[in-house]
Amino acid sequence: MDEHTDQAQGNVGLNRRMLGKLLVIAVMMFGFGYALVPIYKQICELTGVNILTPKDISLKEISNSQVDLSREVTVEFDANTQGPWRFRPVVSSMKVHPGEMAQIVYEVVNKQAVKMDAQAIPSYAPQQAANYFKKMECFCFKQQTLEANEARQMPVVFYIDPAIPKDVKTITLSYTFFEVGGKTQSLAMAAQEQK
Repeated sequence: MDEHTDQAQGNVGLNRRMLGKLLVIAVMMFGFGYALVPIYKQICELTGVNILTPKDISLKEISNSQVDLSREVTVEFDANTQGPWRFRPVVSSMKVHPGEMAQIVYEVVNKQAVKMDAQAIPSYAPQQAANYFKKMECFCFKQQTLEANEARQMPVVFYIDPAIPKDVKTITLSYTFFEVGGKTQSLAMAAQEQK
Protein backbone atom coordinates (compact mmCIF):
# COMPACT_ATOMS: atom_id res chain seq x y z
CA MET A 1 0.00 0.00 0.00
CA ASP A 2 2.75 2.46 0.90
CA GLU A 3 4.49 1.81 -2.41
CA HIS A 4 1.32 2.59 -4.40
CA THR A 5 0.59 5.66 -2.27
CA ASP A 6 4.13 7.01 -2.79
CA GLN A 7 3.87 6.38 -6.54
CA ALA A 8 0.45 8.08 -6.75
CA GLN A 9 1.73 11.09 -4.79
CA GLY A 10 4.77 11.23 -7.09
CA ASN A 11 2.49 11.17 -10.15
CA VAL A 12 0.35 13.96 -8.65
CA GLY A 13 3.51 16.03 -8.11
CA LEU A 14 4.65 15.37 -11.68
CA ASN A 15 1.22 16.26 -13.03
CA ARG A 16 1.17 19.53 -11.07
CA ARG A 17 4.61 20.51 -12.38
CA MET A 18 3.56 19.64 -15.94
CA LEU A 19 0.34 21.66 -15.53
CA GLY A 20 2.38 24.61 -14.25
CA LYS A 21 4.74 24.41 -17.22
CA LEU A 22 1.84 24.19 -19.65
CA LEU A 23 0.14 27.21 -18.06
CA VAL A 24 3.37 29.23 -18.34
CA ILE A 25 3.70 28.24 -22.01
CA ALA A 26 0.05 29.15 -22.70
CA VAL A 27 0.49 32.57 -21.04
CA MET A 28 3.70 33.18 -23.01
CA MET A 29 1.98 32.23 -26.29
CA PHE A 30 -0.91 34.59 -25.55
CA GLY A 31 1.55 37.39 -24.70
CA PHE A 32 3.50 36.78 -27.91
CA GLY A 33 0.32 36.84 -29.99
CA TYR A 34 -0.81 40.04 -28.29
CA ALA A 35 2.60 41.66 -28.94
CA LEU A 36 2.67 40.74 -32.66
CA VAL A 37 0.59 43.75 -33.79
CA PRO A 38 2.85 46.45 -32.31
CA ILE A 39 5.93 44.48 -33.36
CA TYR A 40 4.58 44.26 -36.92
CA LYS A 41 3.86 48.01 -36.97
CA GLN A 42 7.39 48.79 -35.76
CA ILE A 43 8.96 46.52 -38.38
CA CYS A 44 6.83 48.14 -41.10
CA GLU A 45 7.84 51.63 -39.94
CA LEU A 46 11.52 50.69 -39.90
CA THR A 47 11.44 49.06 -43.31
CA GLY A 48 9.01 51.55 -44.91
CA VAL A 49 6.70 48.78 -46.12
CA ASN A 50 2.91 48.75 -45.75
CA ILE A 51 2.74 51.87 -43.64
CA LEU A 52 -0.71 53.06 -42.67
CA THR A 53 -0.06 56.73 -42.14
CA PRO A 54 -2.13 59.71 -41.26
CA LYS A 55 -1.59 62.83 -43.34
CA ASP A 56 2.12 63.26 -43.90
CA ILE A 57 2.03 67.02 -43.48
CA SER A 58 -0.45 69.86 -43.17
CA LEU A 59 -1.02 72.55 -45.78
CA LYS A 60 0.42 75.19 -43.42
CA GLU A 61 3.75 73.37 -43.34
CA ILE A 62 4.28 73.61 -47.10
CA SER A 63 3.24 77.21 -47.68
CA ASN A 64 6.91 78.27 -47.74
CA SER A 65 8.18 75.37 -49.84
CA GLN A 66 10.26 76.07 -52.91
CA VAL A 67 9.84 74.23 -56.17
CA ASP A 68 13.15 72.95 -57.52
CA LEU A 69 12.75 73.63 -61.25
CA SER A 70 16.28 72.43 -61.96
CA ARG A 71 15.32 68.76 -61.76
CA GLU A 72 12.43 66.35 -62.25
CA VAL A 73 11.52 63.12 -60.55
CA THR A 74 9.48 60.49 -62.38
CA VAL A 75 6.75 59.05 -60.18
CA GLU A 76 5.44 55.67 -61.31
CA PHE A 77 2.08 54.43 -60.03
CA ASP A 78 1.19 50.81 -59.34
CA ALA A 79 -1.93 49.07 -58.03
CA ASN A 80 -2.44 45.61 -56.52
CA THR A 81 -5.65 44.10 -55.26
CA GLN A 82 -6.57 41.51 -52.69
CA GLY A 83 -10.26 41.15 -53.36
CA PRO A 84 -13.08 41.25 -55.90
CA TRP A 85 -12.50 44.65 -57.53
CA ARG A 86 -10.74 46.45 -60.29
CA PHE A 87 -8.19 48.95 -59.00
CA ARG A 88 -5.80 51.05 -61.08
CA PRO A 89 -4.22 54.49 -61.47
CA VAL A 90 -5.56 56.65 -64.33
CA VAL A 91 -1.96 57.29 -65.50
CA SER A 92 1.02 55.01 -65.05
CA SER A 93 3.58 57.77 -64.38
CA MET A 94 4.18 61.52 -64.26
CA LYS A 95 7.15 63.85 -63.95
CA VAL A 96 7.17 66.34 -61.08
CA HIS A 97 9.60 68.93 -59.79
CA PRO A 98 10.55 68.48 -56.12
CA GLY A 99 8.36 70.80 -54.05
CA GLU A 100 5.62 70.93 -56.70
CA MET A 101 2.09 69.85 -55.73
CA ALA A 102 0.70 67.09 -57.94
CA GLN A 103 -2.37 64.88 -58.07
CA ILE A 104 -2.99 61.35 -59.28
CA VAL A 105 -6.37 59.60 -59.36
CA TYR A 106 -6.92 55.91 -58.72
CA GLU A 107 -10.09 54.21 -59.93
CA VAL A 108 -11.73 51.36 -58.07
CA VAL A 109 -14.77 49.27 -59.03
CA ASN A 110 -16.48 46.88 -56.62
CA LYS A 111 -17.38 43.93 -58.85
CA GLN A 112 -19.56 42.30 -56.18
CA ALA A 113 -23.29 42.64 -55.64
CA VAL A 114 -22.67 43.44 -51.95
CA LYS A 115 -21.21 46.37 -50.03
CA MET A 116 -17.51 45.99 -49.21
CA ASP A 117 -15.10 47.68 -46.79
CA ALA A 118 -11.54 48.07 -48.02
CA GLN A 119 -8.22 49.65 -47.09
CA ALA A 120 -5.28 50.73 -49.25
CA ILE A 121 -1.72 50.41 -48.01
CA PRO A 122 1.06 52.34 -49.75
CA SER A 123 4.62 51.24 -50.32
CA TYR A 124 7.51 53.01 -52.02
CA ALA A 125 10.52 52.12 -54.10
CA PRO A 126 13.26 52.92 -53.50
CA GLN A 127 12.57 52.53 -49.80
CA GLN A 128 14.31 55.80 -48.88
CA ALA A 129 11.75 57.69 -51.00
CA ALA A 130 9.08 57.12 -48.31
CA ASN A 131 10.71 59.85 -46.23
CA TYR A 132 10.41 62.39 -49.07
CA PHE A 133 7.02 61.49 -50.57
CA LYS A 134 4.52 63.74 -48.77
CA LYS A 135 0.79 63.01 -49.19
CA MET A 136 -1.63 65.86 -48.46
CA GLU A 137 -4.75 63.93 -49.38
CA CYS A 138 -5.02 60.20 -49.87
CA PHE A 139 -7.71 57.53 -49.91
CA CYS A 140 -5.26 55.43 -47.87
CA PHE A 141 -5.81 57.61 -44.79
CA LYS A 142 -9.03 55.74 -43.96
CA GLN A 143 -11.05 52.67 -44.88
CA GLN A 144 -13.24 52.92 -47.95
CA THR A 145 -16.78 51.55 -48.13
CA LEU A 146 -17.87 50.62 -51.64
CA GLU A 147 -21.50 49.91 -52.39
CA ALA A 148 -22.47 46.98 -54.62
CA ASN A 149 -21.02 47.50 -58.14
CA GLU A 150 -19.88 51.03 -57.21
CA ALA A 151 -17.14 52.74 -59.23
CA ARG A 152 -15.18 55.52 -57.57
CA GLN A 153 -12.28 57.82 -58.39
CA MET A 154 -9.98 58.51 -55.45
CA PRO A 155 -7.32 61.25 -55.55
CA VAL A 156 -3.85 61.38 -54.04
CA VAL A 157 -2.46 64.90 -53.65
CA PHE A 158 1.27 64.90 -52.98
CA TYR A 159 4.60 66.59 -53.38
CA ILE A 160 8.17 65.38 -53.19
CA ASP A 161 10.32 67.06 -50.56
CA PRO A 162 13.04 69.13 -52.27
CA ALA A 163 15.55 67.59 -49.82
CA ILE A 164 15.28 64.27 -51.70
CA PRO A 165 18.76 63.03 -52.68
CA LYS A 166 19.71 64.05 -56.21
CA ASP A 167 20.45 60.46 -57.21
CA VAL A 168 16.75 59.50 -56.76
CA LYS A 169 15.30 60.08 -60.21
CA THR A 170 12.36 57.64 -60.10
CA ILE A 171 9.92 56.79 -57.30
CA THR A 172 7.33 54.04 -57.49
CA LEU A 173 4.20 54.52 -55.40
CA SER A 174 2.39 51.22 -55.08
CA TYR A 175 -0.93 50.61 -53.34
CA THR A 176 -2.36 47.27 -52.26
CA PHE A 177 -6.14 47.50 -51.93
CA PHE A 178 -7.64 44.74 -49.79
CA GLU A 179 -10.94 43.80 -48.21
CA VAL A 180 -11.42 44.53 -44.52
CA GLY A 181 -13.58 42.10 -42.58
CA GLY A 182 -13.56 39.18 -45.02
CA LYS A 183 -17.19 39.42 -46.19
CA THR A 184 -16.36 37.98 -49.61
CA GLN A 185 -14.94 34.78 -48.14
CA SER A 186 -17.93 34.43 -45.80
CA LEU A 187 -20.38 34.89 -48.69
CA ALA A 188 -18.49 32.41 -50.89
CA MET A 189 -18.53 29.82 -48.09
CA ALA A 190 -22.25 30.39 -47.49
CA ALA A 191 -22.97 29.97 -51.21
CA GLN A 192 -21.05 26.68 -51.28
CA GLU A 193 -22.90 25.38 -48.22
CA GLN A 194 -26.26 26.07 -49.92
CA LYS A 195 -25.28 23.89 -52.91
